[in-house]
Amino acid sequence: MTSEAASNPLREESVTLKAADPCCIVVFGATGDLTHRKLIPALFRLSKQKLLHPQTPIVGFARRRLDSDAFREDMRRTVAGSDGSSPGWQRFAGSLFYQPGAFEDPEAFRALGRLLNDLDEKRGIPGNRLFYFATPPSEYAALVRNIGEAGLARRAKRSDVSSPWSRVIIEKPFGRDLRTARELNALVHTVFHESQIYRIDHYLGKETVQNILVFRLGNGIFEPLWNNRYVEQVQITVAESVGVEGRAAYFDSAGITRDIFQNHMMQLLTLTAMEPPARFDADSVRDEKAKVLRTIRPMKPEIVARDTVRAQYVAGAVGGAPVPGYREEPGVNPRSQTETFLAARIKVDNWRWSGVPFYLRTGKRLPKRATEIAIVFRNPPYALFRSAGCEALEANVLRLRIQPDEGISLSFGSKTPGQSLHIDPVQMDFYYLTSFGQDPPDAYERLLLDCNLGDSTLFARRDEVELAWEFVDGILGAWSSGQGPPLLTYRAGTWGPAEADELVRRDRHHWYLL
Repeated sequence: MTSEAASNPLREESVTLKAADPCCIVVFGATGDLTHRKLIPALFRLSKQKLLHPQTPIVGFARRRLDSDAFREDMRRTVAGSDGSSPGWQRFAGSLFYQPGAFEDPEAFRALGRLLNDLDEKRGIPGNRLFYFATPPSEYAALVRNIGEAGLARRAKRSDVSSPWSRVIIEKPFGRDLRTARELNALVHTVFHESQIYRIDHYLGKETVQNILVFRLGNGIFEPLWNNRYVEQVQITVAESVGVEGRAAYFDSAGITRDIFQNHMMQLLTLTAMEPPARFDADSVRDEKAKVLRTIRPMKPEIVARDTVRAQYVAGAVGGAPVPGYREEPGVNPRSQTETFLAARIKVDNWRWSGVPFYLRTGKRLPKRATEIAIVFRNPPYALFRSAGCEALEANVLRLRIQPDEGISLSFGSKTPGQSLHIDPVQMDFYYLTSFGQDPPDAYERLLLDCNLGDSTLFARRDEVELAWEFVDGILGAWSSGQGPPLLTYRAGTWGPAEADELVRRDRHHWYLL
């Protein structure tokens, strides 16, 4: 494999990757699940690969009364195993520090500031700061206010390179509707400039998602076909086999629409449907994604009633094991009306995609965990082989598998060996593991490094977030006012209610099996 093939073409300087700046990384919510499962393991791997500056300290901030030694031990059990023998752990552990404090306590933030200044002086760091909000959204307002009042961040445009930089990564959900998203944006902008704000969607850090544009725009055989002349339909599925998994309080107030559809799925749609950017830089890519969101047909109540299906799972079996219904899950309101499944038919009203339906579906307690984009191509205009008894040729389908088993496959018809003419579908498959000899890196590794490098290409911009909420508010508003479809049920371990199949069958289509 050449170095060019192994590099990531989503960054123009990918062949000679920029060195990461020395900075203080502050993780708010450092004792929480996200920090244990994703953030510290990702930072540890980046450190082992020497992609972080060697003087970069990582400061955990949370309510729990710990000192730095106890925090290191906690992270060692999570990352390095019980014996702490993982290569590079001792060096990495020396970069971990901890500051206890409540998110609403100004004095705790002043103490954090003193710790950061001390680390700057001892490690030769020029005052660069990367803040990560790994907390519930209800804590964001206090975090922003106290960061600002303690003077921990300096508001500046990206072009201002004369002084230390400050950046903040904010986890989804970014608001729960358009109004609250705008309010949160306004609040964050009191302390940070838009170019300093990195709204993270970890799906955008997955290799197959990044490869959507490379596959399409870097290969001359696909871009000419990426339009309504050749594409009949697009299907995007985000399926989860798990239930609420300890997130009952949050999920029961959010539902699958806010939790997955508004962010993950809308980002996948925009990357699939966007026009080629003028340049491969952050704002050019995000400009085109925002244009797609502006051209999506609004969800008026009559469209919501016709083109959406919402449902909630009842008891069933997943992977052969019995599971309770959603309302029987611990912490869920036994009368909950929260949807755990959504299917929608979406129209993108522009020159490229006019007339092509985009079918999106997502749900919990489905038969398997899988995320996939299926581009279904039109059949040839003339059924040449009908006279030979080949009546119903299957459509060519390009599948972008985002998880698990990241890869790409293309199905097409081929003559079966023998004397008679019989055409069967065959597949060409590409898997990251078999082609590159390793699994792709974790999404959080890529996104944390990109933020450190100041590359916001794979992060959502303010207008993207607000435009997505504007569209989704139409769905939620129709449901809450009783103008949408009723809340249906489906058995856990199935692919949702029959009405979801009928949604695509009206167009003489069917859901493609994952």
